[in-house]
Amino acid sequence: MRRETRFFPAFSGLAVLALLVWAGAARPVVAADTEILEIASKTGVHIFSVELAKTDADRSRGLMYRKSLPAGRGMLFDFERDQMVSMWMRNTYISLDMIFIRRDGTIARIAENTEPLSERTISSGVPVRAVLEVIAGTSRRLGLAPGDRVAHPMFR
Repeated sequence: MRRETRFFPAFSGLAVLALLVWAGAARPVVAADTEILEIASKTGVHIFSVELAKTDADRSRGLMYRKSLPAGRGMLFDFERDQMVSMWMRNTYISLDMIFIRRDGTIARIAENTEPLSERTISSGVPVRAVLEVIAGTSRRLGLAPGDRVAHPMFR
């Protein structure tokens, strides 16, 4: 009987934790898919772990409501075909660098240090396949520039 009494509180705590995880209460607010992306620049190859925004809902939400974004992390927006793209910072609390990428994987343009919570549109300037958002200052710190190459399965 004592063993059951000692075991039950531990078991019930684990059961509650399992239920919270199953119900989604213990999950972080991130996209389900993360992949590795590399950028080859004059300063070397830089590796990022990126969340994928592949659906209209994912692209609309983006990095909204995030309070932080660690260095080396980002979100890759897949627009599925080349097109003119406009982004904004509505409900986005952190400043970002937006890296506009052509379908061949070359960087077309970089918008650095975007203004948090702004509804001002930020245009790609040319048709692009994707946009990579990373924490503000990353592009300058790593020496990224238009013409640098992005390696990811999206650009094959």
